[in-house]
Amino acid sequence: MAKGGKAKGKADDESFKIVARNRRARFEYDLMESVEAGIVLTGTEVKSLRTGKASLEDAYVGIDREGEVWLYGCDIPEYLQANRMNHKAKRPRKLLLHRKEIDKLSTKSSERGLTIVPLKVYFKDGMAKVEICVAKGRKLYDKRQALKKQDAKRDIDRAARDRG
Repeated sequence: MAKGGKAKGKADDESFKIVARNRRARFEYDLMESVEAGIVLTGTEVKSLRTGKASLEDAYVGIDREGEVWLYGCDIPEYLQANRMNHKAKRPRKLLLHRKEIDKLSTKSSERGLTIVPLKVYFKDGMAKVEICVAKGRKLYDKRQALKKQDAKRDIDRAARDRG
């Protein structure tokens, strides 16, 4: 219990602020194992993220030959109040992970059909973090089946809400 008799959770914790989500990833991939990583950012990128502007739409994660993990395609728009010291919007950004986590991710991603996708960018205790996940791509029929399940669940929830 925190001070004041309230239980401290993510919902009422002010140190946890989600900036961007990759909603498409949950539809396109079967998510397996997720990891939290830090991001190496410049000052104007942090300010732009704090305004809540970022996109993970075409973003993906790659591991280079030196064993470093990079976030590609993440769009953090330029900070409007900055002048010539601004950053490039879609530059590759290095992710900070422990060596064991990097080794685990590289072995998983080298398996056939598996990839690493970013799920969300958020601030945790003032530090920018990204949640990445090892995922397997879905086929078209899997996506259709997932949509049918979603619709059925929505109809059931709606019927239960109308009755109760």
